[in-house]
Amino acid sequence: MDAKLICLDDEREFPLSDAGLSIGSDTNCDAVLTGPDIVAQHAQVSPTVDGWELRARPGASITVDGRSLDHLRLEHGDEFAIGTATLRFESSVAVIERSPMAGKQFKDVDQALGHFKDDINKVRDEVGRIVVGQREVLDQVLAALFCGGHCLLVGAPGLAKTLLVRVLAGTLDLTANRVQFTPDLMPSDITGTDVLEEDKVSGQRSFRFRKGPLFTNVLLADEINRTPPKTQAALLEAMQERRVSTAGITYDLPRPFMVLATQNPIEQEGTYPLPEAQLDRFMFNIAVDYPSRDEERLILLETTADVDWTVRRVLSSKRIARYQHLLRLLPISDHVVDYVTALVRATRPDDPTAPDWIKRWVRWGAGPRAGQYLLLAAKAAAALDGRASVGCADVRKYAKSVLRHRIFPSFAAASEKVDANSIVDRLLAEVKEADYGG
Repeated sequence: MDAKLICLDDEREFPLSDAGLSIGSDTNCDAVLTGPDIVAQHAQVSPTVDGWELRARPGASITVDGRSLDHLRLEHGDEFAIGTATLRFESSVAVIERSPMAGKQFKDVDQALGHFKDDINKVRDEVGRIVVGQREVLDQVLAALFCGGHCLLVGAPGLAKTLLVRVLAGTLDLTANRVQFTPDLMPSDITGTDVLEEDKVSGQRSFRFRKGPLFTNVLLADEINRTPPKTQAALLEAMQERRVSTAGITYDLPRPFMVLATQNPIEQEGTYPLPEAQLDRFMFNIAVDYPSRDEERLILLETTADVDWTVRRVLSSKRIARYQHLLRLLPISDHVVDYVTALVRATRPDDPTAPDWIKRWVRWGAGPRAGQYLLLAAKAAAALDGRASVGCADVRKYAKSVLRHRIFPSFAAASEKVDANSIVDRLLAEVKEADYGG
């Protein structure tokens, strides 16, 4: 990458290379700075998978807008201070998004899929020791995890939505935080806040950003519709960009990052419906239903006895990253892409291919993100079965979870008691797979 640091005090320029750049008062540093509070080895600039990062050495700090930081993700135009010296980062390349494993290939995709299926079965078995039933819900959550998506779990109270998320996080080598969304929850309660700290030696005061519960691998947002839109919006950037911006400074979230939000569809008093823009950030809208009779009987027996509530970690974060990359390598045939395109475009009432009943029942249809998630979900469905071939049946498997929160029924549909689920069911029946192969 063509990038450099510029010392604004004397206009010296320090080009950046793949080896990084050391900053400090030591003459052996790549960028030698002198002045108060600059230590011998003060900071290091290093390349990352999607840009550059500045990290202070132990005992040193970086100052941005009066705030003391230990590391900073660098973006073009960023200015920061080291001691009394002010520097600016400039880059001719803007990286929008890059996979941590971009360019890496698997020697044998079929063999990798076999390992993937084995690991998934281990996760299913471990979760199944605690959570009775909900196999389909678990598979959808796993599919979203390996596709890099987020899930909205909708179901009545007491259906183990929260328990499922907690147990799943326990089986994975990931950090997990739970936030109970309430009407008085503020954005800073989840993203983090600036705290004023005083250096005990120098007496100097500076602001330091204290990270909130959002900085985790798996965030359980419990009853997300019980908090005001201002706090709901705080999740938007995190869910889409995997980072948080505050006071002009950007902080990367851990990888992988996944939001699992729960919502109670029954009691709507005192709730704030999620805006369409935020609904669209969720890959799946998962309906959590009541257990079967046998499952419920087993639940009653196990939850009223003295059982072991511990789970083993069976899947590392490194393997999760590899499997996320593996899913995106699976090929998609033209006829499956054409089928998904037709399915998504048929949801839009102003599209020429939309049936007449769509124009009557649908106020607003699904956007291109729905098609992206349908293809990714189809890849995940095939991979969960240990297959490299993706067909139209894989698209249909999770189509309802992908589309139902992206289709907004009209008043005519409401008057005829037609909901989004019914619309998706009819679409899947009328958009014929035979027209596109598969």
